[in-house]
Amino acid sequence: MAPTILVVDDEIALLETLRILLRRAGYEVRTAGGVAEALAALDDARPDLLVVDIRLPDGDGLAVLRAAHERDAGVPVVLMTAQATLESAIRAVNEGAYYYLLKPFGADEFVALCRRALEARQLRRENQELRSLVQQLQASDVERPVGRSRAFREVLRLAETVAPTEATILLTGESGTGKEVLARYIHRLSARATGPFLSINCAALPEGLLESELFGHVRGAFTGAVRDKKGLLTAARGGTFFLDEVGEMSAATQAKLLRTLQEREITPVGATAHVPIDVRFIAATNKDLEEEVRRGTFRRDLFYRLNVVAIHLPPLRERREDIPLLAEHFLARWAQAQGRPVPTLTPAALELICGYAWPGNVRELENALEYALVLSHGQTITPEHLPPRLRQPERGALVSERPVPNPTLEAIERAYILWVLQAEGGNKTRAAEVLGIDPSTLHRKLRRYGLA
Repeated sequence: MAPTILVVDDEIALLETLRILLRRAGYEVRTAGGVAEALAALDDARPDLLVVDIRLPDGDGLAVLRAAHERDAGVPVVLMTAQATLESAIRAVNEGAYYYLLKPFGADEFVALCRRALEARQLRRENQELRSLVQQLQASDVERPVGRSRAFREVLRLAETVAPTEATILLTGESGTGKEVLARYIHRLSARATGPFLSINCAALPEGLLESELFGHVRGAFTGAVRDKKGLLTAARGGTFFLDEVGEMSAATQAKLLRTLQEREITPVGATAHVPIDVRFIAATNKDLEEEVRRGTFRRDLFYRLNVVAIHLPPLRERREDIPLLAEHFLARWAQAQGRPVPTLTPAALELICGYAWPGNVRELENALEYALVLSHGQTITPEHLPPRLRQPERGALVSERPVPNPTLEAIERAYILWVLQAEGGNKTRAAEVLGIDPSTLHRKLRRYGLA
């Protein structure tokens, strides 16, 4: 998009001349005839450059400069005057003006000055982003997600490229692939790393409670609202907000989120006044949102707002070379937490975990290794220490290889759910995690298939 320049002057002829010059040079131009109009323009949009006359009919141009820097400390401001004095020049410099331009001036000189100011702003932005990225990468608390496969290296490369920007990011992939881990990594590499990282699981809360948690509410908004409550989007000011399972939002909440993304403001439940927010959004889903859009269950306009940068995390079965690294990482972490030496996997155990399909992805691998660590008491982990389902791969083959003529999708799903339930000893919560669905969804499927 072309940079936007706000020109403020009470001379209509000069204002029109500068507008034509700058538009011919390829810039978007907004104009104002005084301080009040300029302040309204600043509230309406954030220009990339201001050109302001010092003497205005309703105040001082320096007031516009100060207001602009309150909203954006890095925006360059060129001050114009026909009556230059040493005192006014010193004031302009002290207030942070980019340049002090004496009227009258040439057209080429003016356009060249604006171009230099915008280039300097862009260079400062890029330098700040690169410096932030380098600092975060060098910081001791920034742990790079584990993986050496080509597919995962591409994921990290894209994440590290977009992290210093303010772009909204949509993370997609099966349940358990590490979307929140990647979201936290992006946050720590961003210019917002010193701000909070807050998150919410959109599938875990009913609609009314989800809206209250996101946007906050005022006293008396609903039964039980005995005091005002600040929403998480307000609490995340200056940081990153992670919307997990965004595909589970109701239509009403989707509409409110869309307005939030467009206007960068929220309206607490039961309130009428708008509250501005300053937060970077990262959303995640294990659904195919494009398919949900086609079905009409997810808003098309919201999808495009969230899908500015899309990063897809591959399932663990497509990055098997990462399994030994992940296993080593998880064993070291759990051993440290238990205050014991880090055990090693025997070749047979390593072969077993590398050959397993891991339908629950990285999360299931982590749970399996924690299970093995609890059962083992020595320095090695053998196949006997791993969960039983890993030692019985033939069960997984039976679902697809069982000689049932023309099996339906429902029959395959029923058989798979039954196999996972048996592997988890009937524990429905753990089975839901492995299947990548909510416990409530699992209960509905069990009733439908007569397995309740």
